[in-house]
Amino acid sequence: MIQFFKQNIEPKKGLRMFEIIFSILLCIVSIVSIGYGAIEINSHVDEIQFVQSIEMTRDTELEDYSEDNTICDVTYRNGDKELVVSYTYEEYEKLESDTITAYEFETDNGTKLYFDHQDISDDEVQYSYQQVRANELTQLFNLGIASFILMLSVLIMMLFSKQFTTYEKSWFMSIMVLATIISVIFPEESANGVNGIVIMLLYLLDTFLNILCELLISKQSRYNFLVSVLVEIVEIISCIVLMYRFATMATTLFFWLPIDIISFINWSKHKDDEENELTVVRKLKGYQEVLVILGIIIWTFVVGYLISGLDIATDFYNNESLETAIIYIDACASAVGIANGLFIFFRLREQWIAWYICAFLEAMINIVSGQYVLLVLKLGYFTNTTYGYIKWTKYIQSHTTEKPAQIS
Repeated sequence: MIQFFKQNIEPKKGLRMFEIIFSILLCIVSIVSIGYGAIEINSHVDEIQFVQSIEMTRDTELEDYSEDNTICDVTYRNGDKELVVSYTYEEYEKLESDTITAYEFETDNGTKLYFDHQDISDDEVQYSYQQVRANELTQLFNLGIASFILMLSVLIMMLFSKQFTTYEKSWFMSIMVLATIISVIFPEESANGVNGIVIMLLYLLDTFLNILCELLISKQSRYNFLVSVLVEIVEIISCIVLMYRFATMATTLFFWLPIDIISFINWSKHKDDEENELTVVRKLKGYQEVLVILGIIIWTFVVGYLISGLDIATDFYNNESLETAIIYIDACASAVGIANGLFIFFRLREQWIAWYICAFLEAMINIVSGQYVLLVLKLGYFTNTTYGYIKWTKYIQSHTTEKPAQIS
């Protein structure tokens, strides 16, 4: 293992020293940011005094819950004063009043806390204080988390430097730096009872692992599937933590995880004769492409029609046209996603076209949902997909002994 790193580590001493120093600085920033934030939110509240009771109005613009959500956070405001009340979905559906009586308290360090009842316990005070301070320090925590993941990115590019071209390293680091900046500027709001800091951590891990996986696929490396397994684990954790998208979790468990494992085995059996790290790739015939496109179109309209006909509450239940559009987009994304998984398994160049379509459809959903940091991931998809398609095409054209693709 040590010999492997010696052979693949960044050969330029000056650049290697810069990467080491930069990694150390990122590590320090991460430790200081997260450490200070942890101390702040876990500090004990010694004294608290009742200040006043005030009327607050419900802010419905922050709400977009569906029956998939088990916890619904409703925000009430009065100027800069804010109270967040967590309801079960059943309680949320029965809410009738747009106002609430809030009780304002003040801690010994001047932090204002708000409750929907006056008789509060010490545990409620401590929990509310932690949530308020966590929201106030969200950008600091995001900086710490993003710095740590960026440090991992730098170390990977340094330790495996000879495995990547200058373009590949530049692309990977550019996406991660951009994701770091976006995570600090646009912090995530809490959702479904989960703090925005945790959500951002999952988003950043998703971005980091996905672009690394994409990069390895473009290099025809079978090791992309090992990273992909981590991607699926993060996806499952996200569904469990946020308590939503259980259909996505089921697809991940029963399709993507198995396809990753058997794809790794399949790719390992088709190594390039000259370069052991490369996998032999190929392309579909014309009639096969037509059949796949027809299958995706039929799946989209059939599944979209069936789901749109069900009486199911969604995130867009106040806008019927948008709700229907999202249903069909989701149906199309699922069809293309499954086709993509099969294309990758069979080592087919057309998987890059499927990536294009998936990235576009998911970007539309991210924009509607306000998940801006995930748009950085989609930007990475679009740029690397072009690179991967060109690389695979050149490989296929240069190998004249390649046989026409067979779906077997």
